[in-house]
Amino acid sequence: MKKLIVALIASVAAMSAAQAQQTAPRAYVGVGVASADHDYRISGASNVDTDGYKASGKLFGGYEFNQTWGVEAGYTDFRKSGVNYTANGVNQRGETKGESIYLAAKATMPVNEQFSVYGKLGAARNKSELVAINSSQNRDHSKTEAYGALGAQYNLNQNVALIAEYERYGKSKDFGAKADVFTIGAKYSF
Repeated sequence: MKKLIVALIASVAAMSAAQAQQTAPRAYVGVGVASADHDYRISGASNVDTDGYKASGKLFGGYEFNQTWGVEAGYTDFRKSGVNYTANGVNQRGETKGESIYLAAKATMPVNEQFSVYGKLGAARNKSELVAINSSQNRDHSKTEAYGALGAQYNLNQNVALIAEYERYGKSKDFGAKADVFTIGAKYSF
């Protein structure tokens, strides 16, 4: 995680030094499909079988102060995911669900008129919940953690763009969606 943060800071510094052209401030909104692997690592559990990668929805919006700097906030719903496992010799079933909200600074470096790359660094409030048949195994975890992302944007026109990004929502959890998320989406600037 520390290497990712150092790389993001170095990228932001390089982007700002290379950026000479300024644009007018503008806001944007977007939607995306986030895909995260679902996991279950609780002590005493064996024969774990989860749903694996699941697509979930993401909503985000932001404000670009200029062509280089901006700020973004978003919400990702990691959906419900089933888990089967064995605990103390008894087969168990559970369901995990999770969500995250984040706020991050964003640095963008245009490659040409249509294509740009960006990095985001901020904080995310992550929530994971496990509901098991045996209620003594229920778990709930909420924590504010570091958030980072690296992405690419392709502008279809002046207002509409497609995005693809890798996001990291803090540290890996013992259950629910893993911290590594791949997202594709579209955004509209106004």
